[in-house]
Amino acid sequence: ATAAGGLAPLAAVAVMIAYLLGPATDALDLGVALPEVSVEKVEFVDGEVRATVRNTGPVPVDVAVADINDRIHPAAIEPDRHLERLESAVVRIPFDWNAGEPYTVGITTDDGTRFEREVEAAAPAAEPSAELFSTFALVGVYVGIVPVMVGMLWLPFIARMRGSWYAFFLSLTAGLLLFLGIDATAEAAELSAGGMAAGFNGLLLIATVAAASFLALHAVSGRMQAAAPAPAPDAAPAPPGQRPMALALAIAVGIGLHNLGEGLAIGAAVALGQAALGAFLIAGFAMHNTTEGVAIAAPVARATAAARGAGFARSVAPLVPRLAALGAIAGAPAVFGAWIGGFAYSPVSAIVFLSVGIGAIFQVSYSVLSWVRSMEGPAAPAFPGPPAAAGIAAGMAVMYLTSIVA
Repeated sequence: ATAAGGLAPLAAVAVMIAYLLGPATDALDLGVALPEVSVEKVEFVDGEVRATVRNTGPVPVDVAVADINDRIHPAAIEPDRHLERLESAVVRIPFDWNAGEPYTVGITTDDGTRFEREVEAAAPAAEPSAELFSTFALVGVYVGIVPVMVGMLWLPFIARMRGSWYAFFLSLTAGLLLFLGIDATAEAAELSAGGMAAGFNGLLLIATVAAASFLALHAVSGRMQAAAPAPAPDAAPAPPGQRPMALALAIAVGIGLHNLGEGLAIGAAVALGQAALGAFLIAGFAMHNTTEGVAIAAPVARATAAARGAGFARSVAPLVPRLAALGAIAGAPAVFGAWIGGFAYSPVSAIVFLSVGIGAIFQVSYSVLSWVRSMEGPAAPAFPGPPAAAGIAAGMAVMYLTSIVA
């Protein structure tokens, strides 16, 4: 009886939808549904232009002809020219293109409606090879792993901070992370507006995936905090309910998910010929991402005994393997993102990866701010005090300044 009660509303909705899409269509006379086709990607290979198209409209369509720069060319359509809703196909157009020149690829459906996509400068599509595979890996290392490791060298300095100064640097971490989250949100929204089919409701996809990522990491982070070993007896005390290494791991995971999306964007830019990743650009990304290492170092500093006067080398030596692992967790996803973006890019997957990173970054920001507040005692106000506020502002300012270079 309970199951039947739960299924009855769903059955009623199914019957209503079937009626609206069937017998009610003639009675309601809502007008003619217009087709909508999105040209998701254009690739240039030897003697051929390949356009990936998707039917994002409410009715099935048939691809009739293809054109380049308003001139019709013969084309092969795989698997076939008929597209049901959200179905995709690859339109292969024999064409002698020239690298660096702009092209407009058009697709016309059987009812005469034309859809197009502009390419500012043609570039050869990335073909999987050992050399390109290594190149993407090297770029990921330079913009992901190395900067994070360098940023973690701030650990000795932060470990000697006490009281309000430590709250400042911990809050600076929150500011760094908040900027990353806002930056990733802007990137995802821009990609949704410019490169994703409207039928996928890009903004709603971003919000849904980001919320799911936030809640999932929040649950996992809570379990990690509960399972993490207590700090050493001679270490500086952590706030109630917080374990420094567990929080550092959560931050590394959040940054890693963000770097996955960043690596994907870099790989896609190289594959589509939209970025010449010279030494200057790589240096800019490295400078920007170095601050991510600071975000990991701040909670790790609380796990050392340096604040209590013990020798730093002796207190941090047992943590070196963990520090290396945290750096790899935060930076290595940039390598995998570059591979995915370079060899299997799609706007939908890019938005999903970015949104996962958005939720993760905001979750660890929340965890860091919770820690800062708990340091001020049970009677502390809902928002952290002046040192923490200054740290948040400083963190966002630092990220903004380094983003200009990147």
